[in-house]
Amino acid sequence: MDTKQTAEYLNMSVTWVYRDAPRLGLAAYKFGTGRNAKLQFKVSDVDAWARQQRLG
Repeated sequence: MDTKQTAEYLNMSVTWVYRDAPRLGLAAYKFGTGRNAKLQFKVSDVDAWARQQRLG
């Protein structure tokens, strides 16, 4: 998934995905360099990360 799809999937903003998700442990795959770099996320990684965030 790209960053927009990931943001929609998690019900978060695209800015959150770029800025906070990697800091909180959501692994991204980076394609390219510099300002043109694109982040991609595996659905299984996003699901596993979301399950770990569950309270209780």
